[in-house]
Amino acid sequence: MNAAEKIDIITKSSNLRELDDVRVALLGKNGELTQALKGLGQATPEERKTRGKELNMLKVQLEEAIAERKEALLAAEEAGKLAEEKIDVSLPSYPQVKGSLHPITQVMEEMERIFAGMGFGVRTGPLVEDDYHNFTALNIPPSHPARQMHDTFYVSSGDDAGDEDTQYVLRTHTSPVQVRTMQSEEPPIRIIAPGSTFRCDSDLTHTPMFHQVEGLVIDKGIHMGHLKGCVSEFLRAFFGMEDLPIRFRPSFFPFTEPSAEVDIGCKRSRESITIGAGGDWLEVMGCGMVHPNVLRECKLDPDEWQGFAFGMGVERLAMLKYNIPDLRTFFESDVRWLKHYGF
Repeated sequence: MNAAEKIDIITKSSNLRELDDVRVALLGKNGELTQALKGLGQATPEERKTRGKELNMLKVQLEEAIAERKEALLAAEEAGKLAEEKIDVSLPSYPQVKGSLHPITQVMEEMERIFAGMGFGVRTGPLVEDDYHNFTALNIPPSHPARQMHDTFYVSSGDDAGDEDTQYVLRTHTSPVQVRTMQSEEPPIRIIAPGSTFRCDSDLTHTPMFHQVEGLVIDKGIHMGHLKGCVSEFLRAFFGMEDLPIRFRPSFFPFTEPSAEVDIGCKRSRESITIGAGGDWLEVMGCGMVHPNVLRECKLDPDEWQGFAFGMGVERLAMLKYNIPDLRTFFESDVRWLKHYGF
């Protein structure tokens, strides 16, 4: 038995299974070397001593060669698996999910597009207002309930050197934007004021923060007919119903005179509200002619300039148009809800 030839066969084994076949053929129970060792029993003592030494040395060489080749084949197999099954950690672990518009954002954009088509511009203002712009300039007297702590978030100015008599609030409506516009711009004026508003109110139908879109028109010769036509045109465009029933009910707001609540026709049931059908009515917004006191406070002569204003809650209109049953879900940041109602 030539040792070099056997070792060469071992080193040329291309995989672990082939190597194991060579091992069994040489060192197994019926292997070539095993049979040779068994045959020493028939040899003379002198031959057994010499031949036994040679066979045992050969066995050690073969076992070492087999172990070395096995280690090399295992390393090669592992390297192959690593190359074939590697993970590219630069790729995202999950597919990218496309984002969506929140229903509040969607509805505000819808409203802005409709009013833009009617010639309205967009104005914004600060979320933290002073008492004058939020209440006084809008003809809201000091005794009005809206000024009380249970309706309004009052905040500190944070300035020790400031006017101690000035009170600051988180705006309770976007009407201060109307005041600031009338005080800073020359009429005619035709604007809407969308944005966040804040009131100390939290229950099934109210949240401490909500959104409004208010509108203002100031021009010469403006009357209630212009107001009714503008509001009716908007509501029918927003709900996509040319024959949407609309009615105006007398009401009271400190900053408008006369004032009205606006209702739309609907059909009510315990489960839902169907817009435009049935004999029921649902209030959706308030409006009125700008009060002369507000015009005078903004340095506008009510004998020369007239105007109308209106305001509506964004969440309320979103719930009606898109059949969203619960106001609180708008602010819960539930991804499942956003996926269902998002745009």
